[in-house]
Amino acid sequence: MQSKKITLVIPAYNEASIIKDTIETSLSYLEQSFPEYELIISDDGSTDETRAIVESFSNSHLRYVGHMPNRGKGSAVREGILAAKGDIVAYTDADLAYGIEAVGELIQKLEAEGTEIAIGSRKLHPDGYKDYPAIRLLASRFFSFLTGLLAGFHYDTQCGLKAFSSKAAKEIFSRCETDGFAFDFEVMMIASGLSFPVAQLPVKIVNHRDSKVRVVRDSIRMFGDIICIRRAVKKRLERENLL
Repeated sequence: MQSKKITLVIPAYNEASIIKDTIETSLSYLEQSFPEYELIISDDGSTDETRAIVESFSNSHLRYVGHMPNRGKGSAVREGILAAKGDIVAYTDADLAYGIEAVGELIQKLEAEGTEIAIGSRKLHPDGYKDYPAIRLLASRFFSFLTGLLAGFHYDTQCGLKAFSSKAAKEIFSRCETDGFAFDFEVMMIASGLSFPVAQLPVKIVNHRDSKVRVVRDSIRMFGDIICIRRAVKKRLERENLL
């Protein structure tokens, strides 16, 4: 039985078509799995009915945070994480791409291994990339190669399933500045610089939907972003005498 309070953060941008089901599924699972929990929907400037749907729930375990205008997924995740009150803070995507049960498995992994961070990894699962479109698979593996080359670690940084101790969450996300899709790389760069131990959980996509990522355009942008992020994070940590 879990004795720690769990926070699950779900970033959302124009998710009116799925957010009701996502909230119901998440609250049901959290209630069955953890005695203390909260669910935070972090709205990245949605212009549809996302906010109205979230606020239509009368549940003390559900919180809404958000900003206008749209800034990027990284901004929404950061805002949600920094608003969290849990002892363990996790985030996953609004479509629950890895299944809601993977959240609990990831938290169990973090506690069992005594680490400050646990992350999902499609690379470690035999079916982690099953049914991926070829161009997305190629882009994902190329990005993984680049991050390994530039950062020296070989995590599946872009997997949208991660969990942190409250200490690690605050120390990492208070230093994050990236708003776009490359924010996950910044998170792991800072975690590495702060020497936080990381556990990995093999995961696979169980809920497929059309991605909001435009593979060619966003891959080019992310390539430039990770080079800038690497340089900026190193300078930031050096100023704090942490490198």
